Amino acid sequence: MVPVAELDENGWNHLAAIVGKALADRPERLRRQFRLFLRVLDLAPLARFGRRFRSLDEPRRAQVLEALQDSPLLLLRRGVWGLRTIVLMGYYARPGAAAEVGYRADPRGWSARAGGSS
Repeated sequence: MVPVAELDENGWNHLAAIVGKALADRPERLRRQFRLFLRVLDLAPLARFGRRFRSLDEPRRAQVLEALQDSPLLLLRRGVWGLRTIVLMGYYARPGAAAEVGYRADPRGWSARAGGSS
Protein backbone atom coordinates (compact mmCIF):
# COMPACT_ATOMS: atom_id res chain seq x y z
CA MET A 1 0.00 0.00 0.00
CA VAL A 2 1.20 3.49 -0.81
CA PRO A 3 0.89 5.90 2.13
CA VAL A 4 -0.73 8.63 0.04
CA ALA A 5 -2.97 9.61 2.97
CA GLU A 6 0.16 10.99 4.65
CA LEU A 7 0.89 13.41 1.81
CA ASP A 8 0.50 17.10 2.45
CA GLU A 9 -0.83 19.48 -0.21
CA ASN A 10 2.63 19.90 -1.74
CA GLY A 11 3.09 16.13 -1.95
CA TRP A 12 -0.30 15.71 -3.64
CA ASN A 13 0.57 18.47 -6.11
CA HIS A 14 3.84 16.73 -7.01
CA LEU A 15 2.09 13.37 -7.39
CA ALA A 16 -0.62 14.90 -9.60
CA ALA A 17 1.97 16.69 -11.76
CA ILE A 18 3.97 13.48 -12.26
CA VAL A 19 0.86 11.47 -13.15
CA GLY A 20 -0.40 14.26 -15.42
CA LYS A 21 2.91 14.38 -17.31
CA ALA A 22 3.03 10.59 -17.64
CA LEU A 23 -0.49 10.49 -19.04
CA ALA A 24 0.13 13.44 -21.36
CA ASP A 25 3.02 11.52 -22.90
CA ARG A 26 0.77 8.54 -23.72
CA PRO A 27 -1.31 8.09 -26.89
CA GLU A 28 -4.83 9.55 -26.82
CA ARG A 29 -6.33 6.05 -27.13
CA LEU A 30 -4.66 4.95 -23.90
CA ARG A 31 -5.69 8.15 -22.09
CA ARG A 32 -9.27 7.57 -23.23
CA GLN A 33 -9.18 3.99 -21.92
CA PHE A 34 -7.79 5.21 -18.61
CA ARG A 35 -10.54 7.83 -18.25
CA LEU A 36 -13.14 5.17 -19.04
CA PHE A 37 -11.69 2.85 -16.41
CA LEU A 38 -11.83 5.66 -13.83
CA ARG A 39 -15.52 6.17 -14.65
CA VAL A 40 -16.18 2.44 -14.29
CA LEU A 41 -14.28 2.45 -10.98
CA ASP A 42 -16.35 5.37 -9.70
CA LEU A 43 -19.68 3.76 -10.68
CA ALA A 44 -18.91 0.14 -9.79
CA PRO A 45 -19.82 0.40 -6.08
CA LEU A 46 -23.32 1.76 -6.80
CA ALA A 47 -24.83 -1.73 -7.05
CA ARG A 48 -23.29 -3.00 -3.80
CA PHE A 49 -23.00 0.09 -1.61
CA GLY A 50 -25.44 2.54 -3.22
CA ARG A 51 -22.66 5.11 -3.45
CA ARG A 52 -19.97 6.10 -5.91
CA PHE A 53 -16.35 5.20 -5.26
CA ARG A 54 -15.45 8.79 -4.42
CA SER A 55 -18.07 8.77 -1.64
CA LEU A 56 -16.93 5.55 0.03
CA ASP A 57 -14.83 5.29 3.16
CA GLU A 58 -11.35 3.77 2.90
CA PRO A 59 -12.28 0.16 3.86
CA ARG A 60 -15.04 0.03 1.24
CA ARG A 61 -12.75 1.56 -1.39
CA ALA A 62 -10.26 -1.20 -0.63
CA GLN A 63 -13.02 -3.82 -1.03
CA VAL A 64 -13.98 -2.42 -4.43
CA LEU A 65 -10.37 -2.32 -5.65
CA GLU A 66 -9.72 -5.87 -4.41
CA ALA A 67 -12.86 -7.14 -6.14
CA LEU A 68 -11.81 -5.49 -9.40
CA GLN A 69 -8.22 -6.74 -9.18
CA ASP A 70 -9.55 -10.30 -8.72
CA SER A 71 -12.24 -9.95 -11.38
CA PRO A 72 -12.66 -12.73 -13.93
CA LEU A 73 -12.62 -9.96 -16.55
CA LEU A 74 -9.06 -9.39 -17.72
CA LEU A 75 -9.81 -5.80 -18.71
CA LEU A 76 -10.80 -4.88 -15.15
CA ARG A 77 -7.70 -6.55 -13.72
CA ARG A 78 -5.54 -4.66 -16.22
CA GLY A 79 -7.26 -1.42 -15.30
CA VAL A 80 -6.46 -1.89 -11.62
CA TRP A 81 -2.88 -2.83 -12.49
CA GLY A 82 -2.51 0.31 -14.61
CA LEU A 83 -4.02 2.53 -11.94
CA ARG A 84 -1.79 1.03 -9.25
CA THR A 85 1.27 1.45 -11.46
CA ILE A 86 0.62 5.10 -12.19
CA VAL A 87 -0.12 5.92 -8.53
CA LEU A 88 3.08 4.16 -7.43
CA MET A 89 5.04 6.09 -10.04
CA GLY A 90 3.52 9.38 -8.93
CA TYR A 91 4.24 8.64 -5.28
CA TYR A 92 7.79 7.36 -5.57
CA ALA A 93 8.95 9.83 -8.25
CA ARG A 94 8.18 12.82 -6.00
CA PRO A 95 11.11 14.90 -4.77
CA GLY A 96 11.98 13.62 -1.34
CA ALA A 97 10.29 10.23 -1.72
CA ALA A 98 13.62 8.38 -1.77
CA ALA A 99 14.59 9.84 1.59
CA GLU A 100 11.15 9.07 3.05
CA VAL A 101 11.55 5.37 2.29
CA GLY A 102 15.23 5.24 3.24
CA TYR A 103 16.60 4.82 -0.30
CA ARG A 104 20.26 5.77 -0.27
CA ALA A 105 21.63 4.73 -3.65
CA ASP A 106 24.34 6.96 -5.04
CA PRO A 107 25.74 7.09 -8.59
CA ARG A 108 29.22 6.75 -7.03
CA GLY A 109 28.27 3.31 -5.66
CA TRP A 110 28.78 1.77 -2.25
CA SER A 111 31.90 3.83 -1.54
CA ALA A 112 29.74 6.97 -1.30
CA ARG A 113 27.99 5.64 1.79
CA ALA A 114 29.16 6.62 5.24
CA GLY A 115 32.20 4.55 6.14
CA GLY A 116 32.94 3.77 2.49
CA SER A 117 32.63 -0.01 2.94
CA SER A 118 30.55 -2.32 0.80
